[in-house]
Amino acid sequence: MTRVRVDKWLWAARFFKTRSLASRACDLGRIECNGQQVKASREIHAGDLLQVKNEAGDFQVEVLGLSDVRGPAAIAQTLYRETEASKQLRLKLAEERKAMPHFEAWGEGKPSKRDRRKLDRLRGRV
Repeated sequence: MTRVRVDKWLWAARFFKTRSLASRACDLGRIECNGQQVKASREIHAGDLLQVKNEAGDFQVEVLGLSDVRGPAAIAQTLYRETEASKQLRLKLAEERKAMPHFEAWGEGKPSKRDRRKLDRLRGRV
């Protein structure tokens, strides 16, 4: 196998859960191959440099192997090698997220009777 569609490869390498999500990312311009935005049907080769932007972060990877079949994660990780700059940037962003204060959302949906009573006391309407 010398060429594989980008969306199939991204799905097989486990960057996206479904092939349709990988295709959508290509359509939205979140995938670049050798510095150019690509369509889902673009064929990639071993040695290409991909820039992948997804919810897990921004990855800059070199394509080492080709596969159009989704397999175990251990095998999927052998299909690419992430650049050192990409690893450092992702680790830095992860540390910054951990350092940020975490705010929990107030109760979801309609307040309960107990919550309404607390709000009334807070507003001085007892």
